[in-house]
Amino acid sequence: MLEFLPKEVREGLAAAREQDRRRKERLRVEYDGADYPVLAFRKDHFTLSADQLPHLRGLVDVYDGANHVFQCLIVASTVEDGELVCDFKRLSPISDKAALDFAREDDAPVALLTKM
Repeated sequence: MLEFLPKEVREGLAAAREQDRRRKERLRVEYDGADYPVLAFRKDHFTLSADQLPHLRGLVDVYDGANHVFQCLIVASTVEDGELVCDFKRLSPISDKAALDFAREDDAPVALLTKM
């Protein structure tokens, strides 16, 4: 149906879709002291705008707004249709708690009261 519209209208619709997609996505990548908005995030890759960053490889931090959520090891990046597709080898979630070195029981008390 879009093929019947004039070229300028189609380009305007594509630009509006791209702007809306960027506004909705809160994820951003921090690399080498700079922030880059994530266009799409999938199970094994994410995409960035290719005009902001031509190539990306190595360890990057992924933020959701102000929250640090992942650390990714990017092994390959290619440019497809103006987007930089970054394939990662490792995706490590960031936790605000220390890892436990023992198995916690389901019915274990939360705290110990010594005096009543």
